Amino acid sequence: MSTAPIAVSARSINARLDRLQVWSLSPSFIAIIGLGFLFTFYDIFDINVSFIQTCVSLQKGCTPETALDALPLPVVLNLAGYVVGTLVLSPVADRIGRRNMLLFTMLITGLGSLYTAFSTDYLNFTISRIVTGIGIGADLAIVNTYISEVAPRRSRAKFTTVIFIMSALGAFFGIWLGLWLTTPATPWPLGLPFAVAGPGFEDGWRWMYGIGAILAVVAILLRFELPESARWLAQRGRFQEADRTVAAMEQRALQKGHLPEIAAAAAPEAADDAQAAVGAEGAETPSSSPYRELFGNRFYLKRILLLLVMWFIGYITVYSFAAGFTAVLTSLHYAPPEAGVIAAVGTLGFVAEAVIMSFIVEKLERRVWLPIAAVVTLAGAFTVALAGTDIVVAFIGAGLIFAGFNMWVSPTYALTAELFPTRARTTGFALVDGVGHIGGGIGVLAIAPLLPHLSVLWALLLITSFMVVSAVIVQFTPHTRNRHLDHVSP
Repeated sequence: MSTAPIAVSARSINARLDRLQVWSLSPSFIAIIGLGFLFTFYDIFDINVSFIQTCVSLQKGCTPETALDALPLPVVLNLAGYVVGTLVLSPVADRIGRRNMLLFTMLITGLGSLYTAFSTDYLNFTISRIVTGIGIGADLAIVNTYISEVAPRRSRAKFTTVIFIMSALGAFFGIWLGLWLTTPATPWPLGLPFAVAGPGFEDGWRWMYGIGAILAVVAILLRFELPESARWLAQRGRFQEADRTVAAMEQRALQKGHLPEIAAAAAPEAADDAQAAVGAEGAETPSSSPYRELFGNRFYLKRILLLLVMWFIGYITVYSFAAGFTAVLTSLHYAPPEAGVIAAVGTLGFVAEAVIMSFIVEKLERRVWLPIAAVVTLAGAFTVALAGTDIVVAFIGAGLIFAGFNMWVSPTYALTAELFPTRARTTGFALVDGVGHIGGGIGVLAIAPLLPHLSVLWALLLITSFMVVSAVIVQFTPHTRNRHLDHVSP
């Protein structure tokens, strides 16, 4: 390692970060960030099984068979809150910092979950989901931005996926707790023999959202330990703070092995299209308006349009399964406890996928994983449809579905964060991911009413077909694996 002094600038800070080849923050920070993701995905998925009991409790005339009719409104408005939150709050992180906003967004999300737990009617339940959505939307954008800026260059998708393991666990706990707390005891495998819902316990869904609020409080307290992103600090001209953060990361990295020379790490790529399109001058100048920065630049505007369409279409599949799989199966004439068990077992596929992907995600370019995810999801749809009364085959199919549509998410998170510059990275991610969530709302609102009129096979294929289209669209994005962030997005 060279000992020659180097002037501190945004370029030198980024070069020092780019040469780090291992996770160079405290290992506990992975768990801290991951706990926030665990709560976020717990909240996204806990409505999946529990909503049937929620609907019966709060909506007059609601039955398990008709719960799907009442599901679209809270899900769509939750996503509307997501869009508002991510578009309004996420850009603030490009001005005041990632870490500060991570505290605020988790606070909003936790308050929304607490409000949900004490909802007295369907109207308040729906409003509470809007509040929760506002926090979740911004939090997801900022977390993914933060990970992309602090993770090693060769492992950005890997650590996005490592954090995503916590997302899988959140989904797992959300659905299994729903099965335990909000369905009646039913002999396995048609339900859980030790489930506790019934005439004497009809408020299990309230306990689920109360648990979510507790998780949010723990996440907030732990997030105080996170350092600010050195890339963001350097971009804002706070070079001494950035230098201290990077120096600590370098010392930790040295404990694990040799550091490459800074000059080698900072070597420019030949004929980089992004550099030519944006220009080196101004690449390190933060804009007073991140939206103006992106929409005023044709290079980034093209990326926004492409990613918007990709997320919008793909989320139709993701949210139809994530928020409504149990209600979908019930509308297709599965008994509610059985539908809940199938969805709960399916989350095991999500957890397994996240663990396996953390080891192999960097083997392929980000965009290559999306067609693979679509094929796995299609295989799961066919398996569930062909299962008939064979519950074990239905379990396998559900596992493939959950593994497939979530295999789509983490590489796409990494790709999206990489395709915007540091000065507007959170804003760019928030814009395409947030507006893209409208697709999830359309999936639940427009597609769900069609499903009872279709066979199981055609219903599941209809839902999955949108992911196939998204997987084709993403092939037009640039390659980002193992490239310097300021070369991909100057």
